[in-house]
Amino acid sequence: MTDTAPQFFDGPKGRRLAYHLTKGRADAPPAPGVVFLGGFKSDMGGTKAVHLQAWAERMGRDFLRFDYSGHGESSEAFEDGAIGDWAEDAQAIIEGVTRGPQILVGSSMGGWISLLLCKRMTDRIAGLVTIAAAPDFTEDSMWAGFDAEQRAALEREGRVALPSDYGDPYIITKRLIEEGRGQLVLRAPLALPFPVRMLQGTADADVDQSVALRLLEHVEGSDIRLTLVKGADHRFSDPDCLALIEASVNKVTARAAL
Repeated sequence: MTDTAPQFFDGPKGRRLAYHLTKGRADAPPAPGVVFLGGFKSDMGGTKAVHLQAWAERMGRDFLRFDYSGHGESSEAFEDGAIGDWAEDAQAIIEGVTRGPQILVGSSMGGWISLLLCKRMTDRIAGLVTIAAAPDFTEDSMWAGFDAEQRAALEREGRVALPSDYGDPYIITKRLIEEGRGQLVLRAPLALPFPVRMLQGTADADVDQSVALRLLEHVEGSDIRLTLVKGADHRFSDPDCLALIEASVNKVTARAAL
């Protein structure tokens, strides 16, 4: 895989989104494109995104990875963004730079955003693979987990800092919490009328496997499977997990063609 500078897409409300787009080979069998949607404060240079690009190049598949606004090499400040903004970014860039049906691969927060896209652009979605999907986490994990002091600080100062195992503390804004309430996907019926494969590690300290089970119970569809990987953590990036992600995309591709 060649390490090249990203391209940029003029996204919603002037947000400038960095992306890498791999074009499939003309001699490859026809197949949907693949779009990787990363997690909260993650970027398109992560292990899973880069691995999938290398896989797509080997397979001759169209593949898109990108940074939401406030993430990676895209414009804006992270603290100014919210779930709805990042879902708008994802929809706009998919509509703007890809053609035809797509298989979404959503990691953590990207799983939530993928589910929003499945509601908003069903005609473009051929299938879905989620990796430690974190739907509704601003409400069910962050807000529900705040103590009285943190809730008071959020109201008083408009933000609160949460420790992170991945570097600097996460700055959680009042807007992130409040705006997220308009993006929840587990409170109303959610139809997924295409092949879906959900992957979840049992040793995930950020998204408990109960979230995956709740999502499996909630969604409606005829071809939905959940795979639990004993001992896998939230990164889900060791060689076996990466191979499972590839296999899941291949399975969804095969099922989408039926």
